[in-house]
Amino acid sequence: MRKNLRFYLALLCAKGTAAGLRLLGRKATNMPGSCAIRLCPDFLGRMPRPTRVIGVTGTNGKTSTSNMVEDMLASCGYDFICNGNGSNVDTGVAAALINHSTLLGKPKKDLAVFELDERSAPRILPYLRPDILLITNIFRDSYKRNAHVEFILDILNRYIPDSTRLILNADDLLCAGIRPENPRVYFGIDRQPDDGDTCRNIVQDVRVCPQCGGKLTWDFVRYHHIGRAHCPACGFASPSPKYRVIFTDPARRTMRVELAGVERELPLPNSSTINVYNSLAAVALLSEFGLPAEKLAAAMDKLAVSETRFNEEKVNGRSLVMHLAKGQNPIACSRAFENARDYPGKKSVLLFLDDFYDATHSVESTPWLYDTDFEFLNDENIASITVAGARHWDVFLRLLMAGVPREKIAHSGDTGRAVELTPTDGVDTVFILYDVFNIRFANGVRDQIRERLKALPPKEETAHED
Repeated sequence: MRKNLRFYLALLCAKGTAAGLRLLGRKATNMPGSCAIRLCPDFLGRMPRPTRVIGVTGTNGKTSTSNMVEDMLASCGYDFICNGNGSNVDTGVAAALINHSTLLGKPKKDLAVFELDERSAPRILPYLRPDILLITNIFRDSYKRNAHVEFILDILNRYIPDSTRLILNADDLLCAGIRPENPRVYFGIDRQPDDGDTCRNIVQDVRVCPQCGGKLTWDFVRYHHIGRAHCPACGFASPSPKYRVIFTDPARRTMRVELAGVERELPLPNSSTINVYNSLAAVALLSEFGLPAEKLAAAMDKLAVSETRFNEEKVNGRSLVMHLAKGQNPIACSRAFENARDYPGKKSVLLFLDDFYDATHSVESTPWLYDTDFEFLNDENIASITVAGARHWDVFLRLLMAGVPREKIAHSGDTGRAVELTPTDGVDTVFILYDVFNIRFANGVRDQIRERLKALPPKEETAHED
């Protein structure tokens, strides 16, 4: 699309808005884009794009993976536009482009890296036209926004441009089948010791062959529909990944990776399975971008998982773990619950799963609780579970249905009581699992729990692998 008078007016107003916000000490990461699109609905289609555009989308892991990609590019000396501190919908992308453009809209940088909300693809992808698009996975998410996996798949299949090169998860048959006519490469993780032959989760959205409808035979199942499968009837099978993790060494924080036929050892910021996938996805993307393996390894050695997603600290010989568990997202919560269960030692677990804004202003849909594997929290090494928030009765009921003994559960609608209801003596670790919109509150709880742990007699630490 060509620039017109309406576009220039929208750009001028957006730049004025951005300048005003910065004078007020704000970051201007969304409102300038909102202003521009309101004045010129096809603004993104008229705004000049940088020479190369990288996109990262998917249900889970896109923020962590985008952060890794951005950190690695920055450590290698690249200068680029990104929306790392802003919104991943159309207004956030527009704001990032506006903030890094001239008065006439010309990009000041040749490279852009954008985290993209999959639900917003119709308003972004046809205009932005990414050269490379990484899709981390396709899972069920918030019922209110994403309905079901087929809904998101239809959006991506309709709006991904024909020219976009795809980097897809080979272990996710939903993800692997997106836009089959586009150029693509795959990443995946080989079978690991903890993988099984059957699904251990409530939800498994791939059960039949996408080609003939016959029953799939699973070579291994990691969780939900993540794994490798084939169809005995028609010969369909999971694709072979160009980038694959052979094994991980949590003690040394490394992973053995095959990069286009060559095996290498790479640093690993965090050994939880989802973060192995995120790290591998970032490696695959940057390899396809053209970053040499030696630079990849050096850049990865400096990485850390975002503290808003996962943070662990030692206090007086005990562990205090902050772990994101996105509310209304049954898959993300199930992964967090399993990670808490598998963490060594005795644990107290705090659950803050309410969406802060929904809890305040609306009636939240609760069926997602019954797609979530609360059964992972029914474990002898989880000594107590504290639930706090507006919908504590719903979560309490779900925990009882999962078989968690009533005497292990404390719950209250008053979030201020969460700390006093949580035992800290007699456990090795306190887990705080929180929704993405409850980070500030969860941080406050962490500070109070830390002080309680400091007041306890010192405990001899037990060595363990991550």
